[in-house]
Amino acid sequence: MSTAPFGTIVLAAYSPNPELFRRQLNSLRSQTVEDWECIVSVDGDPAPVTALVAQITGDDHRFRVVGDGTRLGFYLNFERGLREVSSRSAWIALSDQDDLWDDDKLERLLPHLTTVTLVSAQARIVSYPSGRETGRTHRRDHGPLSTVLSNEFTGSLCVFSPEVLHTALPFPRASTRVATHDHWLAVAADAHRGTRIVDDLVQDYVQHDANVFGDPSRLGGGSIAASVRNVMGQARRYEGSGSPRAIARMTFWTYVGWRQLMVDTLEARAHTATVSDRRSRAFGRHRDARSLSAVLSHARREGIIPRRFAWEYRASWVCGALTGGRRAAARAADAQL
Repeated sequence: MSTAPFGTIVLAAYSPNPELFRRQLNSLRSQTVEDWECIVSVDGDPAPVTALVAQITGDDHRFRVVGDGTRLGFYLNFERGLREVSSRSAWIALSDQDDLWDDDKLERLLPHLTTVTLVSAQARIVSYPSGRETGRTHRRDHGPLSTVLSNEFTGSLCVFSPEVLHTALPFPRASTRVATHDHWLAVAADAHRGTRIVDDLVQDYVQHDANVFGDPSRLGGGSIAASVRNVMGQARRYEGSGSPRAIARMTFWTYVGWRQLMVDTLEARAHTATVSDRRSRAFGRHRDARSLSAVLSHARREGIIPRRFAWEYRASWVCGALTGGRRAAARAADAQL
């Protein structure tokens, strides 16, 4: 067994499938790294999950369920779990409720934290309930600027140093679903000692209808018509209207707004993190079109983003200019203080 120091696994739970939940908890218990606590953060009523955890883990004291019955959504549910991390934890790992970890996942990833703040890896993509492997992730770390633009970090594959929490908590609040915990944590980690994605396969990434985003390696597809329908639906839900102005605001937050919020929040917490001038000029409240165009052009040449994403991002900039988005995102960042 590994002699790694004490750490914390933060697992976000919401109405878990009992079979998959049992498999995942047992895969955590089988880790060759044994000195850890698993915080199960429940989105909604914690009673059924508490009973299920007790049934699966018995007297294993390493599992602790938290939650007050409120429904926060996956983004803020992970924040709730991270707020419970012990001050003596030397590392933190994130976990979904229905994946399946290899026994040596933690043992393979933890050594990287001696040189970087956050490390991620690769996963087998497995369909449920067939159990058939349908592919593998091919995530790549393209550097801090590209990470802000296009997230390659999957939360359930990440292990990071607790130093990130001093910058990352509280999570920046956006009025929409565009905010994602793994994107924010990777951007925050880049403001410390940096990030790394390795080629090690460390777990199964289970795909089924309950996945919030699905396989992260395959996002960005679909027709333009489907994208328009999605934006209109998001506008009605989060902006309260399907009007052209509400759709423009939603488009701004989906691309430019969320990235401005992350960078502005880092700048507001400059005592715990470092924000490069290039990142600020491309994405922050004082951004300029020339700096952004350079970042988009580089990302296109390197195949980091498709052409359509680059055009949609530019359209998002225009939508922000028409609706006062830059000021709104700046106010949201200032509110984090």
